[in-house]
Formats: sequence, C-alpha cells, structure tokens
Amino acid sequence: MKEKEVILTLEGLKKLEKELEELKTIRRREVAARIKQAIEFGDISENSEYEDAKNEQAFIEGRILTLEQMLRNARVIDDERTGTDEVSIGSTVRLKDLEFGDEVEYTIVGSVEADPGAHKISNESPVGKAILGQRKGSIVEVSVPAGLLKYQIVDIR
Repeated sequence: MKEKEVILTLEGLKKLEKELEELKTIRRREVAARIKQAIEFGDISENSEYEDAKNEQAFIEGRILTLEQMLRNARVIDDERTGTDEVSIGSTVRLKDLEFGDEVEYTIVGSVEADPGAHKISNESPVGKAILGQRKGSIVEVSVPAGLLKYQIVDIR
C-alpha cells in the first residue's frame, strides 16, 4: 500500500525536523535516565516510576517513527513559487463572510501543519477544499455541519 504524501511548507518541514532531532537526542536520554533510576529503586513489578518511564519511552519511540515516516513522504511547497492568481497550498487568503460581513485570513497548509488557532487551515478541511483553485473575487459555498457558509475571496497572497 502506498503511503500518503505529506504536504508541508518549508517552515513546517523545519519544525518537524527540529522535533525529531529533540526526541532523538534529548528526550531519549532523559527517559533512559528515568528508567535507570527507577530500576535502582528495586522491584520493578510494583514500581510506578518505572511504568511511567516505560510508557513515555514507548510514546517517544512511536512519535519518532511517525515523524520519520512523515518526513520520508514529505512534499515541500515552495512559498516563493505560490502564485497569487488562484488559491493553492501555501497561499494566504482573505475571505469575507457574505452573511455577517466579517473578514478572516487563512493560510492553506497540508493537514500535518493545520492549526486553526494560528489561522492555518488544511487543504483537506471543508473551507480549504472549497477555496482551492478559486480566484480573487470568487464566491464559494462551504458545507459544514452547521449549514452552508458563503465566502467571497477578497485577496490571495
């Protein structure tokens, strides 16, 4: 089975690489030291420190494998080459809500980097899917659980 392509901006790639490096160099050593210390306490069959450390070790190793797989399958979007003619991954888009008149700005990123609180939405989200490929001035309808939203694309950067 083919592994899913992971779409990243250069910023997102660097962030994942930094996390992977920290897990491999710092967190692995820290948890190994915790395990060693817990073993020194004696009987590990009833040692909660040991269990906690082993669980953390399993989490770290799982996250390392996940990050390595994501980086192996990464396709980096060049922000410099992102056009302003139509919305694409890497574009920053200002939308006007046609019902309420509010404007909001989003950057379209791959699902791995999505962070709605930071105004980064996934190309796989309902809004992301609806605006991809659209041009400035276009009106798009987005079907969401709460109903139908209508936006006009005000600007693309």
